[in-house]
Amino acid sequence: MRVLLLAALALTSVLPGRPALAQEGHPLKGSWLGTWSGNKTHGNDVVIVMNWDGTSITGVINPGTDNLAIKNASLNPDGWLVHLEADAKDKSGNPITYVIDGKIENLPLANRSIVGTWKTARESGPFTISRQ
Repeated sequence: MRVLLLAALALTSVLPGRPALAQEGHPLKGSWLGTWSGNKTHGNDVVIVMNWDGTSITGVINPGTDNLAIKNASLNPDGWLVHLEADAKDKSGNPITYVIDGKIENLPLANRSIVGTWKTARESGPFTISRQ
């Protein structure tokens, strides 16, 4: 009887059209790689790791020795607009606030992208990351 129950559960978990199989969590959750072109302080390459705890979006930009904690993040489902903010210091130790605004592209795909711009008080440029 147990074998039949397990077989029935296995079959129902692979049936097409089951919405639970298509869901993978919050659209921003995961590791993202890309570029924030023209960034003289932190270089052109960027890695962002984001999480969703059921209430807020948290994460780190460039995890490691030069990491920037995301202090403010939002996702507007009307247009899938993303807003991220993080504080850092330039090479002289002066404070910098990064503001990243973009839009999620290819939302249904696992390797979706966020495309937009990043800016500080002194510089700005294009921003593109893709989820890994």
